Amino acid sequence: MSPSILTTPARDRSFQFASIGECMIEMSPSDNAGEFRLGFAGDTFNTAWYLRALRADVPTCYVTCVGTDEASKNMLRMMVDAGIDTSHIVQSKTRTVGLYLISLLDGERSFSYWRSASAARELGQHPDAIMNAIDGADLIYLSGISMAILDETGRANLLDTLKAARADGKTIAFDSNLRPRLWADNTEMTAAVMKAAAISDIVLPSYDDEVEYFGDANIEATAQRYLDAGCRTVVVKNGSGSVYFVHGNESGYVEMNAASDIVDTTSAGDSFNAGFFAGMDSEQPIEKVIQNAALVAGQVISRKGALVKLDRETLSLFSKV
Repeated sequence: MSPSILTTPARDRSFQFASIGECMIEMSPSDNAGEFRLGFAGDTFNTAWYLRALRADVPTCYVTCVGTDEASKNMLRMMVDAGIDTSHIVQSKTRTVGLYLISLLDGERSFSYWRSASAARELGQHPDAIMNAIDGADLIYLSGISMAILDETGRANLLDTLKAARADGKTIAFDSNLRPRLWADNTEMTAAVMKAAAISDIVLPSYDDEVEYFGDANIEATAQRYLDAGCRTVVVKNGSGSVYFVHGNESGYVEMNAASDIVDTTSAGDSFNAGFFAGMDSEQPIEKVIQNAALVAGQVISRKGALVKLDRETLSLFSKV
């Protein structure tokens, strides 16, 4: 059996999860050319949403800033309807929420963003609110985008808060989610990502991005770089290729079943992460946890949009009954 993925496994209860970042208004293509559907999504929010879909028994909190306008209120209502705790979300009187538009070509997506007025950019100015939000969590999750939207002081405040949480026994998980357009340059991006990795227990990078921006010789080199930073579990996603993992004294490759119907790869990695987190307190070996996570992502990319309904067969994989 694999060593526990959680630093301190919850006993006699489900673990508690807190996700940190930005949720935005999403405009995604509908089935009618030139028409778009309006929704809400964002990388770390997507993961929280899918985790709740997979594990309704896991208390899930989202940590961000929004405005007080109608768009922000609608976003909060959507989160509550999904069973996500919004009680620690900071509301700004002067800002709103960001917006992005998805364009699709043969299942691959590109994005256009409008986020200069996003309240989430101010999250790092509220370290006390972050600390209060994560106080009861066993597993805390952030991404490279969570870091990118903050200024230098905000990033430092966030990392200091999470470093203290880790020292207190909480498990920190991080997806590098490299988005160079959000950074001043690639040097700033890669340096900030490695600072976040240094306070994280679990890292879930994507190999194609890592090799492009870090120049790793191979997928094992990607994992080793994060292990050298101080992480103890690394799961390197690799598109349709084999996932490579290192966990405790274990390491290896997990083969992925090729997806037969790719419609929209939006949220592929986010939903994979949710599937992985959903199995973290199980007694399954990590290889099985990774395989289940890939099944979740496979369903998600077969439909349009970031947030799609999962079928009962997938849900049953993570049943605690």
